Amino acid sequence: MDTIFYGRIDIKKASAFLFYSDQGIVKNLIHFLKYKNQPQIGQFLGDWYGQVLKESNALDYIDIVIPVPLHKIKLKKRGYNQVSGFAKRIADHLNAGYMEHILVKTANTRTQTKKNRFYRWRSMPDLYKVTNPDFLSNKNVLLIDDVITTGATIEACARAIKEAKDVTVSVAAMAVVP
Repeated sequence: MDTIFYGRIDIKKASAFLFYSDQGIVKNLIHFLKYKNQPQIGQFLGDWYGQVLKESNALDYIDIVIPVPLHKIKLKKRGYNQVSGFAKRIADHLNAGYMEHILVKTANTRTQTKKNRFYRWRSMPDLYKVTNPDFLSNKNVLLIDDVITTGATIEACARAIKEAKDVTVSVAAMAVVP
């Protein structure tokens, strides 16, 4: 996972719980989580991965857990951020704070799933904003997403977070596309 971001942005540690493929149970789980009103799937996966992370002490330095945000229009339509339950449970296991609204998405974009890395990156400048950068100063942040494909979303979110003074960013995801 760490190699996805190498040379693009300074990420302290990157990890994912599962591998995502076009065929298989992980795709089905995430589809049900996002599109079939099944937020308990994210909570279940967060408890499971949170326990793994806690036992490994891999992220025991984390101060604040932040989920990748949805735009308010998409949030209203879906009714919940599919990453929130996962992120909250991980924060609980790491004894870290949880902040859902400190990182916001400034525009409602179409799905990125069919775009390549260049087009994703090109559409990301200033797409995410931190509402209170001073609060994140001197903190170790864990940024959480559902599926990492090219890493463009995480890169854009991390850039916004890194506008805070002396902040470190680590990443955890439900799944990664190998």
